[in-house]
Amino acid sequence: MLEERERKEPVMNPFQKNESKETLFSPVSTEEVPPRPPSPPKKSSPKICGSSYPLSIAFIVVNEFCERFSYYGMKAVLTLYFLYFLHWNEDTSTSVYHAFSSLCYFTPILGAIIADSWLGKFKTIIYLSLVYVLGHVLKSLGAIPILGGNVVHTILSLVGLSLIALGTGGIKPCVAAFGGDQFEEEHAEERTRYFSVFYLSINAGSLISTFITPMLRGDVQCFGDDCYALAFGVPGLLMVIALGKYSSKGKKQSLMPSIG
Repeated sequence: MLEERERKEPVMNPFQKNESKETLFSPVSTEEVPPRPPSPPKKSSPKICGSSYPLSIAFIVVNEFCERFSYYGMKAVLTLYFLYFLHWNEDTSTSVYHAFSSLCYFTPILGAIIADSWLGKFKTIIYLSLVYVLGHVLKSLGAIPILGGNVVHTILSLVGLSLIALGTGGIKPCVAAFGGDQFEEEHAEERTRYFSVFYLSINAGSLISTFITPMLRGDVQCFGDDCYALAFGVPGLLMVIALGKYSSKGKKQSLMPSIG
């Protein structure tokens, strides 16, 4: 009898989960999920004369030409400015000149950090170009003889050189990469040609400025002496024009979305 009762009564598993009928027969919703709206087509950037080159790179190349013209044009007469305007000796002039050059090659590290971690390439170029222009303005004011004495000229010159070093070095690691970002992936050949034109503009700006800027200093007389204010002011003016074109076209055409 005991064996027959054990056969009839099933053995309960204490670890078996109790499944309710509600779980087995849960109602299914008959509502249809609304379809997602189609994503808008990707807007392509304007091209140069119907080619595959984005229009924005023309302003990047012009901006780089003017920036290199400003930098090398200012450096072409910088030592003469120290010797014959500020009346420094050769040792001091040489030391400040090389300290300025060294600072210009150190600040790209700072510009890269700002672009990658904070502002992105486009805003870094714009803001540090403003710093660059301010440095040129102070440098030009420091070359006006009637504006203060030798101490004022020295302070304005050193502050201006520091701002120029921060501006030119800060935008250096951003401009070339930002221009490359303007091309789509299928335009790799055009991107390669762009970099060739980009570096051509760098060399052209530096070469032309080393001829023109000394002529502005020596051939033009202002305040009864060599016109250092004009030699520093014209490169600064070119930088202002380039910055205005660059920023206005960048806002209108968005210069592609990859600015980080």
